[in-house]
Amino acid sequence: MCGIIGIVGLAPISARLVESLRRLEYRGYDSAGIAGVVDGRIERRRAEGKLRNLEALLVDNPMNATVGIGHTRWATHGAPSVRNAHPQLAGKVAVVHNGIIENFAPLKAALIAEGRHFESDTDTEVVAHLIDRELGLGLEPVAAFKAALDQLTGAYALAVLVQGEDALVMGARRGSPLVVGEGQGEMFIGTDALGLGPFTNRIIHLDDGDYVAIDHAGARVFDRDGIRVERPLRIVPAASALVEKGNYRHFMEKEIHDQPDACRHTLSAYVDPITSTVSSPGVDFAAVDRLQIVACGTASYAGMIGRYLFESLAGLPTEVEIASEFRYREPALRPGALALAISQSGETADTLAALRWCKARGITTAALVNSSESTMAREVDVVFPTHAGPEIGVASTKAFTSQVAALIALAIAAARQRGRIDAGEEARLATLLLEAPRLIAEAIVDETLIGSIAQEIAKARDVLYLGRGAMYPLALEGALKLKEISYIHAEGYAAGELKHGPIALVDEATPIIVIAPSDALFDKTSSNMSEVIARGGRVVLITDAVGAGHAPEGVNVVLAPACDPLIAPLVFAVPIQLIAYQVAVLKGADVDQPRNLAKSVTVE
Repeated sequence: MCGIIGIVGLAPISARLVESLRRLEYRGYDSAGIAGVVDGRIERRRAEGKLRNLEALLVDNPMNATVGIGHTRWATHGAPSVRNAHPQLAGKVAVVHNGIIENFAPLKAALIAEGRHFESDTDTEVVAHLIDRELGLGLEPVAAFKAALDQLTGAYALAVLVQGEDALVMGARRGSPLVVGEGQGEMFIGTDALGLGPFTNRIIHLDDGDYVAIDHAGARVFDRDGIRVERPLRIVPAASALVEKGNYRHFMEKEIHDQPDACRHTLSAYVDPITSTVSSPGVDFAAVDRLQIVACGTASYAGMIGRYLFESLAGLPTEVEIASEFRYREPALRPGALALAISQSGETADTLAALRWCKARGITTAALVNSSESTMAREVDVVFPTHAGPEIGVASTKAFTSQVAALIALAIAAARQRGRIDAGEEARLATLLLEAPRLIAEAIVDETLIGSIAQEIAKARDVLYLGRGAMYPLALEGALKLKEISYIHAEGYAAGELKHGPIALVDEATPIIVIAPSDALFDKTSSNMSEVIARGGRVVLITDAVGAGHAPEGVNVVLAPACDPLIAPLVFAVPIQLIAYQVAVLKGADVDQPRNLAKSVTVE
């Protein structure tokens, strides 16, 4: 999970760049580097591995710059190495980057056709070349930066130096965090307030799509359309910088907005965007006879989504069971099975006990966890990581989507290993999966309509959620979220089960939330909506533009971006989270710490 720092200083800044990067080590990294403008020219220092390697390099080869950028890199495009470490350099431009440029391949091909030479395997180098090309066409730095941004597709945070500009750093964010810090005659940009903590507590949080130019005079912030805007300055207590909410009202809201970044970082552990291949570190699914998933709560719903994918893509028989039931019913598992636990904390008591039960009987065990130092991670045979970062809100959001992202990747890897798909199909599915962070970011953008729908839902005593296929576990998750933080009774059902009992609950006082992208099952779900409307029920439909055009009359529509069914669970998770959040806020509930709940259930 890459970390970014940029400083426009009054004195040499190398030591401060490294100090800031050290505060960002919690995000994880495999290489580090800094660059600065010295006597009008860009100098760069990079090292593979830990920050101490960069520090040793700077002892032997100091850099006397007062303006510069720094980076800790988590490898996505290209293996960890000095050549792939950031900053990346092209002509007069140095760039550090957190994120994935989805269209880097065609951009790179076009730049090579123009005669440009690439030195790394990274997508980041494309950004440096684009800015350098625009500078060569006569644009001034900020305009060249904007022209390059307009050519990028993906989610990213960027910091940029330009040769000859000894008091300028530029930055931009789209789907990845970036903040601005204000000092005494100095300015800073960074991944978060923690990284800027040693220098300032005066923080400006950029809105998604913003770009910024900082110099000794201050910060010039522009929105995605290039219009100069003002963003509020906030004072951030240094001690709370790590868990600082920024401009968000609650940690849950912030963590909903963190999801593009969390998803992208998680995928970096499984998907190689250069080769479009997907791996399953530590497991060959061709040798697995059966997959047994054990989990609790939200994690179990992620597991249910995984079951659909492992069976449909990979042909691997898969069961999902609540861990507290699994451990007491003497399940019939034999060697050849893989027991996979899913847990955000890696400490969930029931799930840990289920794993130990399996391990004691000679079953291979694996854990999909967000904490590499957790008990589960230490005890299992194989660890599948998620890289969601710290999640403070009790109701899981980014941990859930990170789990789903990892499961989709593992199902693709399993399908390839088991001979169910060829290399071409693996590449197609990998490319689709890498689009998810951008589409998640698009799903977050407009909360206005959800706010008006939430006002009606907040009046209800009961709410039903319906979905088919992978949207059925999302219906269960949506109902759980609403229960957890707003204390409204809610239930999720498979839409086909409506006629088998739940339809008796339909009346004008019970909202029915239907999750239905325009896929092969949409028409069947549309029939269920018509049945509800005919009985006086109120329907909220979460769908894409095509689905909205074929929806029955009388439904309220919440639009999500159109996407392939493979990644629909990731994209459509966002609206159900936002609905629950907005309802809870309207009801005045304690969103981040709902009553009777704990973040990690470490007792039975």
